[in-house]
Amino acid sequence: MQTEAQLRKTLKRLKLSGMLTTLPDRLAFSRKEKLDYTEFLELILGDEAQRRDQVSVQTRLRNAGFEEECTLEGFDWSADIRFDKARLNDLFGLHFIERRENIILTGPVGVGKTFLACALGHSACRAGYRVLFTRADAMLKSLAQSRADNSFDRQLRHFLNPDLLVIDDFGLRKLSGHASSDFYELVIERHMRSSSIVTSNRDVEEWAALFDEPLLAQSALDRFCHRAHQFVIEGDSYRKRMAPGARNHTGDSTGKE
Repeated sequence: MQTEAQLRKTLKRLKLSGMLTTLPDRLAFSRKEKLDYTEFLELILGDEAQRRDQVSVQTRLRNAGFEEECTLEGFDWSADIRFDKARLNDLFGLHFIERRENIILTGPVGVGKTFLACALGHSACRAGYRVLFTRADAMLKSLAQSRADNSFDRQLRHFLNPDLLVIDDFGLRKLSGHASSDFYELVIERHMRSSSIVTSNRDVEEWAALFDEPLLAQSALDRFCHRAHQFVIEGDSYRKRMAPGARNHTGDSTGKE
């Protein structure tokens, strides 16, 4: 008992107390398999490394701020929507983040844009990248409010720091002068440094008209779109497949816009 108490104390001091969960089973296994000291040490340290990896993934997912858990595995590829599925599926290899490229998903309401954007973000979290999900209106509102208490630079860094920024529902309304400037600054600062995913109900050709200042629009969009994989998604509402009773007509499915 004294040895066990001392062991717990030592592991806690070394921030390894998580090993106590699997230690009894690993001790029994090592005796049965007659593992030597090195093999036993590799076994329990492997458990700890795996546990820490899982905790890190959960922390990144929590910090990303996704509204729902959307994954590639959970996407219903049988849905009646049309886009280059093979090309998008290839992006789940996440090489676009390594190359600091962007993704644009456009199409009507309900065709799965947000689900796919968040699924890419979820994959990035699992791969060790820092991800942040935000609604475009909420992001621009928070930047506008930060001007009131002189915290604009800190708030802007909040959106600049992630390896992948997912901006949902861009272009729901015309941008004010400050919003145009803030979006421009965000794009310029992230250009060639990190990746972004933008979803929108509007075609990319309509985006310039949303800005208060045409020159800002041209400069920001030229940089962003030049390095973006663009997808136009068409078809029936993907969201309708989640409505009560929809399973009776479309089969099992999960997702949102």
